[in-house]
Amino acid sequence: MTYARYGGPEVLEPTEVPTPKVPPGSVLIRVRAAGVNPVDWKIMAGGLDRLMDVHFPVIPGWDVAGTVEAVGFDTPEFSPGDEVCAYGRRDSVGGGTFAELVALPVHMVAPKPRSLSWEQAAGLPLAGMTAQRTLDRLRLRAGETLLVHNGAGGVGRIAVQLGVDRGVRVIATASVRHHGRLRGLGAEPVEYGDGLVRRVRSLAPDGVDAAADFVGGVLADTLAVLRDGGRHASIADPGAAEQHGSYIWVRPDARELHRLGILADAGKLTVDVARTFPMEQAADAFRASMEGHADGKIVLTPFPA
Repeated sequence: MTYARYGGPEVLEPTEVPTPKVPPGSVLIRVRAAGVNPVDWKIMAGGLDRLMDVHFPVIPGWDVAGTVEAVGFDTPEFSPGDEVCAYGRRDSVGGGTFAELVALPVHMVAPKPRSLSWEQAAGLPLAGMTAQRTLDRLRLRAGETLLVHNGAGGVGRIAVQLGVDRGVRVIATASVRHHGRLRGLGAEPVEYGDGLVRRVRSLAPDGVDAAADFVGGVLADTLAVLRDGGRHASIADPGAAEQHGSYIWVRPDARELHRLGILADAGKLTVDVARTFPMEQAADAFRASMEGHADGKIVLTPFPA
């Protein structure tokens, strides 16, 4: 799937392109599933034009799970047939994962968790590493209390599980219809919106030790519920850095992705997949992502044989 100009889902179209070359230190992956993330359609609309060079026609997509088709010179880490997943963001926008084949350097590629389906593995990399990097930056310790804004989102659900695994008490904001799932993951859910500070304070009267913002627009509420000396980080609000917090932009890192895979295979982490679409229906998948409110990740499956 490609787009030759900025726009909405209507600019996506199936296209025949050459098989990617496989440079030294890289692998060619046959795509079994590709995760859809909001950043994919935001880039397509021109949202990162000031940050990243774009080479049209663009194959979108950064998340992938598949099998190694071939390896480049001096690539002892993998062999053809290996099952892998990757967060395939490059320094420029062009050759993404919404394709039959994608070539990626091995520093982005990790073994696929055995316990996850192809679709779950494709939904793990960006969301999982974003959650992991955020919690690492917050320096969480067992027994502390963490507030997760947008706990029902793709990143938030993984952050809840990572926090629980670290022995942290997790309070997570979400609409009421998601509260049951969040309780099942080990969080104490609270409804977002007006009155959030009061609701959080009713659960943590002395304030929370840390807050992770995965939605944006909640900085004032975050500061109002942090205890003295509390830490906060956001993936959506650069202003967090101006208030003694952190602004997070995750990097491709096979070692960090492998950390998540180990947790998944230990039964401590799962990925909720809400909907799957065939690759040729990527435009419909983008529309579903734009609507929001999904009960998990949206994933693309291969083109028909």
